[in-house]
Amino acid sequence: MVWKMNVIIVNEKDEQIAVKERKNVKTEDIYRVSALWIKNSKEEFLLAQRAFTKANNPGKWGPAVAGTVEEGETYNSNIVKEAEEELGLKDIKPTKISKVRRRGEHNYFCQWFIFKTDKKIQDFKIQKEEVAEIKWFSKKEFGEKLKFNPDLFLKNMKRQVDLFN
Repeated sequence: MVWKMNVIIVNEKDEQIAVKERKNVKTEDIYRVSALWIKNSKEEFLLAQRAFTKANNPGKWGPAVAGTVEEGETYNSNIVKEAEEELGLKDIKPTKISKVRRRGEHNYFCQWFIFKTDKKIQDFKIQKEEVAEIKWFSKKEFGEKLKFNPDLFLKNMKRQVDLFN
């Protein structure tokens, strides 16, 4: 069976204007992404290293969960689905925090969510096709790694440092 992902295409106001098969999305098309920060009671954030087989940014560290919003989904339903698929989190109720518009190689709106849990790393079930590794990062560790090894992280992670301060 061939798997097809139909992506919601939106205008500059984040209003749906079309649906396209992912392989047909052009650079100028604007699509939707949802992303999730996971924080624990120690004020650490869970970051995920993208699988080394991913077409975009293989092996780069980024937010715990992220995914492209597909036809029939909302930002919220997408992030709940992605959290279950990528980390084995079931029935989560994430809190919406901010929406940002990104332009460049990829052209999208990203709705950010946050979720709090004290799960241990071994209690997550990572989806190996999407995630190579996950790790809890303290604010200090994240800041230092980002400063001295920025190439380990997704480009937009530099913009997210404020969440850690």
